[in-house]
Amino acid sequence: MNQSAFDVIVVFTAYHSIGTNKYAYITVILSVYMASVFVNVSLMLLIIRESTLHQPMFIFMFNLTLVGLIGSTVVWPKVLQNLISDTQTSSYGGCLCQVFIINVYATGTYSVLTVMAYDRYVSIIYPLQYHAIMTPQKVKWLLAVSNFVPVSSAFGQVLLTSQVPLCSSTIPKLYCENISVSKLSCASSKLYRVSTLYGVSVFVISVVFIVFFVLFSYVRILAVSIKASKDSQHKAISTCAPHLIIFINFSLVALFTIIYNQFTSDVSVDMHIFFAMQFSLIPPLLHPIIYGVKTKDIRKCIARHVENGVVATSRFNTHHSFSQNMNGDKQAQVFAVKL
Repeated sequence: MNQSAFDVIVVFTAYHSIGTNKYAYITVILSVYMASVFVNVSLMLLIIRESTLHQPMFIFMFNLTLVGLIGSTVVWPKVLQNLISDTQTSSYGGCLCQVFIINVYATGTYSVLTVMAYDRYVSIIYPLQYHAIMTPQKVKWLLAVSNFVPVSSAFGQVLLTSQVPLCSSTIPKLYCENISVSKLSCASSKLYRVSTLYGVSVFVISVVFIVFFVLFSYVRILAVSIKASKDSQHKAISTCAPHLIIFINFSLVALFTIIYNQFTSDVSVDMHIFFAMQFSLIPPLLHPIIYGVKTKDIRKCIARHVENGVVATSRFNTHHSFSQNMNGDKQAQVFAVKL
């Protein structure tokens, strides 16, 4: 096979050994995906509705949940479709689109986490100048950069990959991701080497910059917190803990996913599903939950909405009971008059 046409049909061979276990996989994947959609949409709606959450940290948090929701949605509905279907295929063009969005999800998550690290850095190192530094214009600029960089780098990678001639049409995975799609290309091609070099360069530069910046931010925050009062230390920990937990968790997931992608020939389907869920399904579910549990402002908003819901339900039940009693009294009066 020596072509790069977009109408090439790609076959996912990882599904062939699932057997009757597919119904259990469908149940688990669908349940976790629906839970992920619910918590992400709920958090985004909460941030939109609550004026007290219209602050830089929560605006960046909204962007993080949106990126996570996009990342999980581009993968798991297609996986569920393949599990239900007798054939597990995709067009090469559709495969490249999936690779593009997955790359945007992965690099976009890191970009937003880097911007959030900067926001936490400014809030703790320069608390009095925070609002002067994090102006609405500055927030818009940071949002634009954190979205433009992932989109442009992913577009460049997919553009190069699409130009490489193909020598295979089978992927031993559940879905299309960059390394597996690159392996469809002819290794002897010059474009293949250029595409690989581009991907490695973007990855190394991104990781080195992000890790250096985040570590630098937290070293400075730690140095300032040590000299501060107990209350200031507690506030710094409560402010930074959700971001740090998410950053470490996603970094470990990304690391193990990269290692796993290098050894796919003898991997069982259970491991395929496990690592795929760890990369693109569990993080989008955990991120809003971690922020919801660890962030005081979000907890207050959730508690207020729950309380308002309970009060509204109680009033409705009281009004309904009162209406039933009134109707019962009227019916009794009518019956007495007839007698």
